[in-house]
Amino acid sequence: MRYMIIVKATAESEAGCMPGDDLLNAMADYHGELARAGVLLDASGLHPSSQGWRIRYQGKERSIVDGPFTESKEMIAGYTMISVRTPEEALEWARRFPNPRGDGLEAEIEVRRVFELDDFPQSETLERFRALEAGQPSAQSY
Repeated sequence: MRYMIIVKATAESEAGCMPGDDLLNAMADYHGELARAGVLLDASGLHPSSQGWRIRYQGKERSIVDGPFTESKEMIAGYTMISVRTPEEALEWARRFPNPRGDGLEAEIEVRRVFELDDFPQSETLERFRALEAGQPSAQSY
């Protein structure tokens, strides 16, 4: 089972403030533990929304909305992706996640399970995704 630990954006992260050495060291220690346990898949921080954009869909039309975006509590500043055997194991790792704003400050992370191909009913379309996952081209074009 894959889980994504989502670090919520804050006013500081949206302003482009970089974490200090204490927080970076805590994160490096935590991610090192994940790696040694063999459960770390990926971990990255995101640049502020001022450097991003959104694509808005309206019928068949698409429009581009440039950042920054106003509701930082609805955005993410980074993530850690883990692969574990049980939801309980994911919860235990998430409980050990360092406070993303630093000790003593109010913060929040969110943990969500990632869909696996086995979560979907078997179909020809699903086999196209399995081929992609295996790094093999499908007989059908994408």
